[in-house]
Amino acid sequence: MTTTEQPKKSFLSNLTVQILIAMLLGAILGIYIHNNYDAEFAKNFSDKIKMLATVFIRLVQMIIAPLVISTLVVGIAKLGDIKSVGRIGGKAMGWFFTASFVSLLIGLFWVNILEPGVGLNLTDVDVASASEVTDKTKVFSAQNFVEHIIPKSIFEALATNEILQIVIFSIFFGLAAASIGDHAKPVVKVLDVISHIILKMVNYVMKFAPLGVFGAIAGVFAIRDLQELLITYAKFFGSFLVGISSLWVVLLLVGYLFLKGHMTTLLKRIVGPLIIAFGTTSSEAVFPKLTEELERLGVKDKIVSFMLPLGYSFNLDGSMMYMTFASIFIAQAYGVHLDIPTQMTMLLVLMLTSKGIAGVPRASLVVVAATCGMFDIPIEGIALILPIDHFCDMFRSATNVLGNALATSVVGKWEKE
Repeated sequence: MTTTEQPKKSFLSNLTVQILIAMLLGAILGIYIHNNYDAEFAKNFSDKIKMLATVFIRLVQMIIAPLVISTLVVGIAKLGDIKSVGRIGGKAMGWFFTASFVSLLIGLFWVNILEPGVGLNLTDVDVASASEVTDKTKVFSAQNFVEHIIPKSIFEALATNEILQIVIFSIFFGLAAASIGDHAKPVVKVLDVISHIILKMVNYVMKFAPLGVFGAIAGVFAIRDLQELLITYAKFFGSFLVGISSLWVVLLLVGYLFLKGHMTTLLKRIVGPLIIAFGTTSSEAVFPKLTEELERLGVKDKIVSFMLPLGYSFNLDGSMMYMTFASIFIAQAYGVHLDIPTQMTMLLVLMLTSKGIAGVPRASLVVVAATCGMFDIPIEGIALILPIDHFCDMFRSATNVLGNALATSVVGKWEKE
């Protein structure tokens, strides 16, 4: 069939358009509920409508573990030897740590220039709401960090969707499969078929994306007075948007520098995943769809299957920018002076402590709280940013998706794949 003979798709059948409409309708419904019903009704409504988002995200989480283990083992087996894995892994980690450093530096720069925390009124801060986050910092230690990275059981890691632990196991399994050659081909073939079946499941799961986004947006707007929040946090949120916009400019410039005209194609491919991540505040929710879109772009499956799982653990650019920004914002709010050497030490601490926390609920806030504790900044200051954090998380999640799509595409080009 020629291109001219292909049936035209309806405008409304486009997934991206459906998601945008769902976001708009969700916001309208949420604002209507907030303005016309009491707080108790709005809270009950929010809890129930958010179940749509929960269903969608759980459907995605259902397929992440088998997708990661099947694609990564096959990808490493196809790479053929430890030297290839080491070469690509070296390029990946070099990119991830450079991107993390730049992201942290951007957050550090703008929070010092704009000083959103200086002169902030600390009255009426709901410290109790921060307990969920601050309690987790009590067990935030080097031992738990290592335990979070290294699996003691692959079945436990699969059951709890610990991406980094699954990646560690898959790398060892893939290397072992590659080393024994033809004897491993039947197992690799089975896993290859499984990965294609899982990717087919992605198409079915993504049909629920508009409903998930609708539920997430409606639920938030029903219980949040957006106008009041933005007035109260105008300086913080505005400064954050300046920082995250700067990071996008850097990422896009780097993308065009390495990918040239392919960067435009990449952006067209990932519009849908970006919007889903933005609406659901979950970059994890688009992992399977992003895998599919990058392969359609032309990046080889062995590169995608190796890079993306690593990226979701080590390359969360939006979250990294937010960590330095939020930590120093809290210090400013409490009048805690941090000189430049101390701030650079904080940056290096965040470079290490932020790795391997993928999948931890409100991971960015947990790391921020732990970092505040290390530098004698009141941990309860987390309560200052909790009310607006959901809206910041929308931008963080979308930025994480862009950063990982870019990293995978660039390494794919470096490998001439």
